[in-house]
Order: sequence, then C-alpha cells, then structure tokens
Amino acid sequence: MPTHPPSTPILAALRAPIVQAPMAGGPSTPALAAAVNRGGGLGFLAAGYLSPERVAADIASVRELTEQPFGVNVFVGAGRPADPERVAAYAQRLGAEAQRAGVALGTPRFDDDAFVEKIAVLRDAAPAVVSFTFGLAPQAVMDDLRARGSEVWLTVTSPGEAAAAAAAGADALIVQGFEAGGHRGVFDDDDEQSELTLLAALQLIRARVSLPLIAAGSIMTGAALGAVLVAGASAGQIGTAFLCAGEAATSPAQRAATATEARTVLTRAFSGRTARGIVNRWHREHAAEAPAAYPEVNHLTSPLRAHGRASGDADLINLWAGQAHALVQARAAEELTRALAADAGKAIAAAAARLDAA
Repeated sequence: MPTHPPSTPILAALRAPIVQAPMAGGPSTPALAAAVNRGGGLGFLAAGYLSPERVAADIASVRELTEQPFGVNVFVGAGRPADPERVAAYAQRLGAEAQRAGVALGTPRFDDDAFVEKIAVLRDAAPAVVSFTFGLAPQAVMDDLRARGSEVWLTVTSPGEAAAAAAAGADALIVQGFEAGGHRGVFDDDDEQSELTLLAALQLIRARVSLPLIAAGSIMTGAALGAVLVAGASAGQIGTAFLCAGEAATSPAQRAATATEARTVLTRAFSGRTARGIVNRWHREHAAEAPAAYPEVNHLTSPLRAHGRASGDADLINLWAGQAHALVQARAAEELTRALAADAGKAIAAAAARLDAA
C-alpha cells in the first residue's frame, strides 16, 4: 500500500480533508456548501427531490457565494416499481396519521427523480464533482460529465460495489459505512445488503481497488476523521456533524433530536428505502409493515413529513442521523470544518507519538 493514498485534482487541492455530505430533503444549502469551502473543505449540493430548475438555481447561488470548487449529488433512478398492493396497504395504515395531522397523503408513483433533466443541468453547469448514490449512473452519462470537466464519484458500501464502480471509470469512491445517517448508498436495497462498518469497508475496499476513497459514516470528531485518513481515505465525507450548523436548513425539531442521545435505527418507514435515523413513534408503529418501495413510499409520505417539519412534530419526521449524532455541535460550518481538520491532525500526531514511544 502506498504511503499516501491516491487522489484526484479536487481532493489534492483541499486545505481540509473534508467533504460536506449532500443531505437531500432540506439541510443542504448553497450557504452551507460555501461555508465549508471557506473552511478549506469541499461543499456539496444535494439534487435529490429538487426540480431541475431548483438545482440550476442552487448552483448559481453557490457560485455567487464562492469561487471555490463544489460538488452536486444525484440519485440514480434504478430499480423497478413496487407491488402496488403493498404500497396501498401501507397507505391505508398511514391514513389515521394523516387524518390526525389534517393533511392528505401524497400519491405514490414510480419515477427517476428527473434524472435526465438534472444531468442536462449538470452538463451545462460542469461543477467540479458530480457524485451518484443508489447505483452506477449510465456509462455514457459519466463519460460525458468527465469530458466536460467534472470528476465523477460513486457511492459504494461493499467491495463488490467498489469493483463495479471502478470498472465503470469512477474518479473516486465514497465508501459509506453501516453507521452512516440517511439513506444507504447500496446498489440493491434488499435484505442481503452490506452491513460493513466504515473501517471494515475501507480496509476491504482498499485491498480491492486503487481509487481514491472518501470515507462516510458518522464522522463527528477530529479523531474520527484522523482514523479514516490513517485507514487510507483521502478525505472524510461529513453530514450529521453539520446538521446543527447555522447555514444548514435543518428543521428545529430535527436539530433538537440530533442533539440528544436517542438511538438510531435502519428503517424503510419514511421513504420505502433503507435509511438510518433517530427512532421516533412513526418508526416504532409502522416500520414493520413498511414495504421496500422507493420512491413510491417517499411520495406517499412527503406531505405528512412536511407537516411534521412545519409543526415541529418530531414523530412525523424522518430524523436522519448517523450513530454518533449526540456529538453534534451548533457551530458555524466554516469554523467546524477548520476545527475538525485541525483536531484530526492533532489526533494523528498524538497516535504517531505513542507509536514512537512504544
């Protein structure tokens, strides 16, 4: 293994080895991306669930706030439509929740989150990085984005996924551990999906591929960032730690829940796809009956979750968070980025000193 991990031009230029995780559904904002950039990291926008027009507007906003490179994340529209009877049964189960809240459930539908239209925006905008989650983007799409100057990063959770991503020509891999908050980046959301923790995944994937690795999975402290760098990552992708930053558009109820010691769990209850979040009543009462049906369930529950955010009812919100969320700090994103990088350096130096003294 080389002394220094492989890199890309974007990763090599970072003053802080931190990539801000794209957090779809609200928390990620142009202001957050720009603040992380000012701290020396790489800011990211989340294109998931947004209209193509909104994605273009967010890109324009980031470019007004910073001249530094940034990335945009896109969900890969993979899979097949779910069993409509199972989705209908889940909708019936949630009917009482919607009635109590005074909102109507959404209409379940299968779509690709306007993938083609968003790619057209990114072809024209050519951000420094385009990352993909939930699978491999079509080869022609990745080749085109790279030809237009964007690095292409793919999210993986296992050595097998990593090998497929490397064969597809990815510039770098985002290695997501089992402890990470939010949706799992697995290619196939089935019961056989990878349960590798971040450090285990980094070791196994580094032994399989030679691409630069960006580590993702409940990295909340400088010491944790230092650990993944020592394990061979070129940077850490950090999301939950930024949830309580002032620049994040995190709802007040989510901020409050994130700052507690409540346990997290993997659940399909909110979107129909496996994701890690803080346990609440919705998960406890409905997760056992939630079908593997993404994005149908996501569309079904969207109005109810929006009501929960607006009303401050944490039992109606998908409280995505990594396992170490209790360590979150309410700090400005630029300050937090600098502090995490500095603390990582101190942790690595302290560990090296202990080895030298042994």
